[in-house]
Amino acid sequence: MSVERKLAELGLTLPEAPRPLGSYTAVSEAGNLLFISGQVPIANGKIVYTGRVGKELTIDEGKRAAELAALNVLAQISRHLGGFERLHHIVRLEGHVSSVDGFHNQPAVLDGASNLLSAVLGEKAGHARTAFSHNQLPGNAAVIVAVIAEIPPG
Repeated sequence: MSVERKLAELGLTLPEAPRPLGSYTAVSEAGNLLFISGQVPIANGKIVYTGRVGKELTIDEGKRAAELAALNVLAQISRHLGGFERLHHIVRLEGHVSSVDGFHNQPAVLDGASNLLSAVLGEKAGHARTAFSHNQLPGNAAVIVAVIAEIPPG
């Protein structure tokens, strides 16, 4: 079953890949690895989830922010590869969560991204993950998700 079809079953569609927010490329290919720059929870050119988890946002809102950021990761992969046929698997997910002092549940927030990738990519979604906490992120985004993915050589 295609990624797009799995997304449709979840009531989601693959968005247009967002443009970088600065002077960098959204995806860099090196050998058989894709490095997807940090994606924020952006839709229609606007950051949807802003603020800090534990103050302006609940954990569930943080999870939805991470899910939207992961959806944008998928959009970047699709745009770069022309679909998902060449995607071998997600190797690593790095998640940055804007959260208040004393908040220690960043991994639960990032489950929004990991769960979405698992739901639409199946076995290709298995990844190592690192969670970071920040007092504030660029654009006041609640979450940033960066991914390293493997593709076949050549």
